[in-house]
Amino acid sequence: MNSPSSSAPIAWDVVIRPAKRWLDLGLSEVWRYRDLVLLFVRRDFVSQYKQSILGPAWMIIQPLLTSLVYALFFAGVAGLSTGGLPKLLFYLSGQVVWGYFAAVLTVTSDTFIANANIFGKVYFPRLVMPVSILLSQLIQFFLRTLIFLCFMAWYAFRGADIAPSLALAWLPAALLILMALSIGLGLLFSALTSKYRDLRFLLAFGVQLLMFTTTAILPASAIHSARHRELVLANPMSPVIECFRKALLGAGDFHPGDLFYSGVCAAVALGVGLLAFTRVERNFMDTV
Repeated sequence: MNSPSSSAPIAWDVVIRPAKRWLDLGLSEVWRYRDLVLLFVRRDFVSQYKQSILGPAWMIIQPLLTSLVYALFFAGVAGLSTGGLPKLLFYLSGQVVWGYFAAVLTVTSDTFIANANIFGKVYFPRLVMPVSILLSQLIQFFLRTLIFLCFMAWYAFRGADIAPSLALAWLPAALLILMALSIGLGLLFSALTSKYRDLRFLLAFGVQLLMFTTTAILPASAIHSARHRELVLANPMSPVIECFRKALLGAGDFHPGDLFYSGVCAAVALGVGLLAFTRVERNFMDTV
């Protein structure tokens, strides 16, 4: 009989080691835990509207009501231009895109605080949570886009001058930029809010104000001041919104070069966010 000291070493299925390098992001681990990602996607989608009267209908009602209010006050009372587009379609297109960005950013920023209980008990790659949020919100984005297309078809049937354009070819790139920008900033703020809780409230307020610095409310073509126009287009979300409108409605001030600028901003945000997130996850339980 072999002694314990001479027995072969145990072959473990998973070996958990601390991250030692800044670039040790653990992305391959997220892929290995893809089943868990899908489980969290289902949980996020179901729990968000559980025990509510209208259930998933809220994902349609919320942007629709917001767009109606904007159309009434901004276009109707204030007389702001919508670039020749039907008022409801103009504001609804902005709400569909901005709503996805705001939801991913704000929910992801709360990752460490909201999941501190489960993080302290069970090991899995912490990036699983933000990725599941990104995908669950993407489902809602597609459903809202489908409703938007239904309204678009109704307006086109009534004779509105709207039609898809060649900018449709840029729409997949715009969607990837939207996803990268929203989760990148969300990861960055999740690292910050794990230590500074007040940022959660500031972020929720700031995201609402930030929308007014994009073309979600006022088209770029209606901004006569060159300086103000440059400030609005400097927001990386503006080219994404303009691409969405130009692709589906055939109207908007969209230039591929602006989308490239948004892509650079999104890549920087994603890189910085990943580095900050993985750096904080090593010892976040000491501060949460």
